Amino acid sequence: MTRATFAAGCFWAVEAVFRKCPGVVSTQAGYMGGEFEHPTAADVNSGRTGHAEAVDLEFDENVMSYDQLLDVFWECHDPTSLNRQGTDIGPQYRSAIFCHTPEQRTAATQSRDRLQARGKLTRRIVTQIVSASTFWRAEERHQRYLERHGEGGSAQAIC
Repeated sequence: MTRATFAAGCFWAVEAVFRKCPGVVSTQAGYMGGEFEHPTAADVNSGRTGHAEAVDLEFDENVMSYDQLLDVFWECHDPTSLNRQGTDIGPQYRSAIFCHTPEQRTAATQSRDRLQARGKLTRRIVTQIVSASTFWRAEERHQRYLERHGEGGSAQAIC
């Protein structure tokens, strides 16, 4: 299994999108990219910890490639919106790709550049492409939230 971590706004909708992808064998909602250890939802929602709401996943590259996951990532949110997705506002809702390997960083950068070059987006992509750091699993009530409480949210990508 291979690991990938993405931030694209509220992790409830992002997790729901990636759970539907063939080859994704597990997902976790949580926090990455901040300076605060063991953050809670309240800590992260303050906007002061530096963390983004993120989805950490394991996937089978024989079923779905990292490049295909990047395609899903770009489609499930607005990568040109700085620190905001829909009505969710703050640095915790930023767009970010947390790379676990140099190969993931290269793939993410090339994928971003291809998307920007297509000219379909009216604004510049602001997605951060950074090295993965410690992933802090969110409280249990946030895991598979939309699966338990009804589908919805802003992320609408289909695998």
